[in-house]
Amino acid sequence: MAPASTRSRAFRSALDALQQTEALRERGVSLHLLDLGGDIAGNGLSRLFMTIAAAFAELERDRIRERITQVKRDQKARHRFLGGTRPPFGFRAGDDGGLVADEAEQAAIGKAKRMRGRGKSLRYIAGKLALEGHRLNPESVRRLLAR
Repeated sequence: MAPASTRSRAFRSALDALQQTEALRERGVSLHLLDLGGDIAGNGLSRLFMTIAAAFAELERDRIRERITQVKRDQKARHRFLGGTRPPFGFRAGDDGGLVADEAEQAAIGKAKRMRGRGKSLRYIAGKLALEGHRLNPESVRRLLAR
């Protein structure tokens, strides 16, 4: 039997596998999987096995997605850098992958909070921080202040 990953890459889900197999059969195309004994739409036993194999492939894909989500949630809770373009403003990635405070950016966050406390607009704050070399737009400043 071919690995489940082969079938899960050929079809998005068990239902998709069955629908695509049926669509091929209606067009007169035979789908042969050598490890399933030939034409999988040609006889009932092969179709049953294809259905079960496709369901297991879908289950495995769902389990992988769940594990990845769990790991990302854990890494975020432990303040680890999860990748992407760059760490969040105010931090840098440490040697061990953890987030480490960036002193210059932390100082900029403090300035932004003080300016906002004095009633300055997000656009004004973004402009002042830009003069110090921090490229933030007003929406980024809003999210930064909401953290």
